[in-house]
This record gives sequence, C-alpha cells and structure tokens, in this order.
Amino acid sequence: MKIAVAGTGYVGLSVSLLLSQHNEVHALDIIPEKVEKLNRGVSPIVDREITEFLDGNRNGSHPLDFHATLDPREAYADADYAVVATPTNYDPKKNYFDTSSVEAAIDAIRAVNKTAWVVIKSTIPVGYTAQLRAQRGDERILFSPEFLREGRALYDNLHPSRIVVGAPMDDAEAVEAAQGFVQLLAHGADPAELVRKNRDGSLGIPELVCGLTEAEAIKLFANTYLALRVAYFNELDTYAESRGLDAQQIIRGVCLDPRIGSHYNNPSFGYGGYCLPKDSKQLLANYADVPQNLISAIVESNRTRKDFIAQEIEERVAGLDHPVVGIYRLTMKSGSDNFRQSSIQGVMKRIKGKGIDVVVYEPTLDKPDFFGSPVTHDLAAFKQQADVIVANRWNADLNDVAPKVFTRDLFKRD
Repeated sequence: MKIAVAGTGYVGLSVSLLLSQHNEVHALDIIPEKVEKLNRGVSPIVDREITEFLDGNRNGSHPLDFHATLDPREAYADADYAVVATPTNYDPKKNYFDTSSVEAAIDAIRAVNKTAWVVIKSTIPVGYTAQLRAQRGDERILFSPEFLREGRALYDNLHPSRIVVGAPMDDAEAVEAAQGFVQLLAHGADPAELVRKNRDGSLGIPELVCGLTEAEAIKLFANTYLALRVAYFNELDTYAESRGLDAQQIIRGVCLDPRIGSHYNNPSFGYGGYCLPKDSKQLLANYADVPQNLISAIVESNRTRKDFIAQEIEERVAGLDHPVVGIYRLTMKSGSDNFRQSSIQGVMKRIKGKGIDVVVYEPTLDKPDFFGSPVTHDLAAFKQQADVIVANRWNADLNDVAPKVFTRDLFKRD
C-alpha cells in the first residue's frame, strides 16, 4: 500500500517510519535541508527511536520503504491514504487553531489525487473535520488524534496506549477506511503490543473507531486532563513553598492512593510544550456558550504558577547589585530539542520585565541572543556569570553549583 505523509515533524516523521515497515511511504516537507537529511538517514529532530530506525534503514539492519520528498506529485500520486501532520498553532487573536496548513495540504493532495483517504493527524478544533468535509464536498476525510510525547514520538507509536480514528458513523465506506487505518497503525506497532494484557483484562492495543467530532474531542480533553494534573501538583507545590512545607513528602503521601498514582506528579514551572498549552486554550474556546469553571481554571492556573515562580526568583536576587539570572536550557524537558511554549520562557520574560539581567545556556540554539538576552554554549562561563541558575528540570551538569540552582524538579525526572 502507498501512503503519503504531509509534514515531517514529530508526528509526521514518527508515523512515516512506523508505517514504512510494511508499506511504501513518501513523506513530504517544504524544507530542502530536512528532506536531504532524511534521505541520508539523519534525523532532523531529537528522538532516540527515530534515529535508530533511520540508522537501521541506512545500514540495512532494519530496512524501511521510506522516501522523503519536496515533490507533491511524487508523494500523493496513487496514494491510498494521505496523512496530514502539519503544525496548527493556537492563534490568541482569533482564539482558535490556525488550520491553514491543514487546508493547504489537502489542496495539494486533491490537486494530484482525488480518491485517497485523507487522515488528519494535526490537532484541530472540535467540529473542524465535519465542517471541512461539508464546505469542500469532500467525503474522504478522516481524523485520527495522536497521543505522542516529544522526544519519544516513535516509541509511543510503537507502544500505543490506544488507537483512535474518527469517521462519520453513518457512512459505511468511511468507517471501513477508518478501520483500515487502525489496522495499518496496529500492524506497525511492536509485536509484543498485540498480545499485551491491559488493565481491564483485554488483550492487545485498545482500538476505537468513533465519530469525527468525538475523536477531535478525545484529543483535546485528554491533553487538557494532563494539563489539569500538572497544574494540580504545581499548585500543591506552590502551597507547600508558601507555607514552608516539604512538598515532596506531601506528594508522595497523596500519590500512595492507587486511584491517584505516582505518574505526572513532578512539579515544574508550568505545563508547556507544543500540545498542552494550545490544546487547553482551544478546548476553552470550544466551550463558548457552554457552562464551565474547571477548563478556564486550568488555563489560568498555568499563568499563576509562572507568576509565582518568577516572584520566587526575584526574591532570591533581591539585594544583589546588578544580579544576573541564568536560564539553564530553554527546552521543555530533557531528551528533547524543542522549546516551543516551554514554561521557562514565560518565567524568563517575567524576570526580564522586572529589569533583571538574564543569560541563557542553550547548546541547541545557534543564535547569539534569545528575546534580547545573550545565549552561550559555554557551560563553565555560564555557571560563573549567573548569581542564580533557573532550571525547569535538573541535570547532573548542575551538581557542582547546586546552591545556586532554583528548580522545582523535586523528583529529578520529567
């Protein structure tokens, strides 16, 4: 089967490599350097499994039928499925995802191929796919949410928590196409996942074909719940810090309850990354005219947490002449090279707003400055220059300057 994928970010590239184990896959991107790298077997993003797959394809130990291209005709002609995995950033002015890249990708697909089943993997507003199908008179568009972590995107495709595809449930052909796409994803998973035992006693990967709009809602509600959990433990930590209590002890005790568990409980400067901030804001926008309190509180809580963290840092440098705050890494978390919407950026901006000088240590950023603050790759000089080092996540590189470090990474893990 031939499958086309529009976009080679975390989602598009991980899906491409997963499916290319058993299918002919052509991944389209508009950046020549990325395409050239991929065809040489070099990953343009930090992801261990993606690197391993590309290495295996290059040396022949794990051959893939994978091709990166700049040519829409090469990618889309004769494709059975065309997966759209282009970025949809949240536009605060419109209070809505910017879906223009999705629409442009579908235009390019249909210019070459009228019959391929288009599967949108980009995150979109609730109700978008049905509206798009109606506006375009195109009944061959499906939606499949992704549930991936940056830095472990291919791993999460190989070991999926569940596979969900949305289709109009009254359209038998679309439902059959959705079920076919479920099987393609399941076939690419680690074989051990096909016989795993789930907590409910079932075997294999949980699969769900559901309505288009329900599938969109699943994605936004799942990520907003994760944002809620992060915000909850951050507010617990804020309370403990404000009252002089040991937050780690409180969290350990709370999480001994098996209904709560010890996952997603490590305090941070706020939830960040590409998905949680924009998805929670989009879900809040979808709640227009629908009664709610909790969703808006989740969004607001993240702002409040960054305000609190910034205030804590300001108090640490109070009284120093010309203090310098060092920002250790802009990335959202360890094992990732992405710092889109990372919470430490919001903290940094608040500190700078108070007139405090900032220096940034970020070895993956090839720029002399970031938001007007100098960027250095010299860790030793960075440690010496900074009066306080701010780290959203701890790293052993900081052991020798631990008294200088401000972090809320209580458990020293993501």
